[in-house]
Amino acid sequence: MSTQATIEDKLRALEPAFLAVENESHRHNVPPNSETHFKVSLVSSRFEGLMPVKRHQQIYALLADELAGPVHALALHLFTPEEWEASGRSRPDSPDCRGGSKS
Repeated sequence: MSTQATIEDKLRALEPAFLAVENESHRHNVPPNSETHFKVSLVSSRFEGLMPVKRHQQIYALLADELAGPVHALALHLFTPEEWEASGRSRPDSPDCRGGSKS
């Protein structure tokens, strides 16, 4: 199973109303077909009443093995259903890679 598929599978434990896991490794200085940099957008009622740091901690706990191994970077955009609707169902764009050498 790919790293992306594993991440998606594990995050389903939060019963998401919306889940998008995007492999952004191609935007970084890594070998082709890498699975090292991901952006996660997740909407779950389980985030209600939780500050952002607690939401992130839930994700880190679920993905501990991936973060200890193949995943180098993980951008998290975590919403309650109300926050998601208020945002216009908008996910922020990731910035371009500024590290490493592209040569």
